[in-house]
Amino acid sequence: MSQPSNSPVVFITGCSSGFGLLTAARLASRGYRVVATMRDTRKQGSLTSEINRRGGIADIVPMDVTDKASVTRAVDHVNGRYGYIDVLVNNAGYGIGGFFEDLTDEEIRAQFEVNFFGVQNVTRAVIPLMRQRRRGKIINISSVAGFSASPAFSAYNASKWALEAFSESLRYELKFFGIDVLLVEPGTYKTRIFYENARYARYFDHPNSPYYAISRHLKKKVAAYVEDCHKDPEEIGIIVEKLIRAKNPPFRNIPDVEGQILYWLRRALPFRVYSAMIRAFFLKGLKT
Repeated sequence: MSQPSNSPVVFITGCSSGFGLLTAARLASRGYRVVATMRDTRKQGSLTSEINRRGGIADIVPMDVTDKASVTRAVDHVNGRYGYIDVLVNNAGYGIGGFFEDLTDEEIRAQFEVNFFGVQNVTRAVIPLMRQRRRGKIINISSVAGFSASPAFSAYNASKWALEAFSESLRYELKFFGIDVLLVEPGTYKTRIFYENARYARYFDHPNSPYYAISRHLKKKVAAYVEDCHKDPEEIGIIVEKLIRAKNPPFRNIPDVEGQILYWLRRALPFRVYSAMIRAFFLKGLKT
C-alpha cells in the first residue's frame, strides 16, 4: 500500500503493545505516514503483524523516551526522511502498583522518567520542527488517573497529574505558533499493562508490609474489574484520528462513557462524598 506524499506524518511513542500498537496500525492502514517507535524493536512482531493484517505501511524506529540521545536520533531520522512532523502522539508509559511506603525512591523516579520526563524529552525534540512550520498537534495520552486518584497507585497518579498540568501550560505556550496540545484520558481497558506488562512495588507482596492484606485485596479487585472490562482499546486510535482530522479539537478527550461519568462526578460532587465513593469501590469487602 502506498502513502500519499501529502498525508500527515504521525510520530508515535510506545508502539510495541497496547494503545500505541493499535493507534499506529489504524493510522497506517488509513494512509497516514506513521513513524512507530519502541524501546526494543525486537518486540515489533505484534505491530508488524497487525499492520500487515490491516494493510498499511509504517516506519518502525527504535527510541527510548528516557534516553535523550535516543530521542534525538529518532527525531533526526524522521526529519531526514520526511522533513517535518505533523502530529506527535506521546503514548509511551506504564503504571506501577503499590502503596507509597512499599515503593522505593527508584521505582517512583522510574515511573516519572517514562510517564512525565519521557514525554518532555520527546516533545522538546519535536517542537522546533513544528514551530518552524507554525503548525502541528501534540497529543498526550494521559488517563482518568490524571484527574481521579486511587489507593495503591500514587506514583502512577502523580505522574499523570503532572502530565496534565504540563500539557495545559504547554497548550498556552504553543498556541502562539499554531501548535495544538491535546489530552486523551482513557479509562480502564484490557491491555497488556494489566497482564505481562504489569509492574508492582518491590514490597507489594511482602508479608511484613503493613499494607500486605490491602495490597492482595486490591490486586484481586483490579484483576476482576479488568477481566470484566469489554471496552475496545481501538477507541483510543479512533479518537486520536478524530483529533488529527479536527480543525478545532477540544483540549480534554475522554473516549469511554465510564471515564466521562467519573470526570463529571469528580467535578460535581463535594470531595468528601467523592472520596468516600472511591474508598468504598476499592476497599469494599476488605478484611483486616
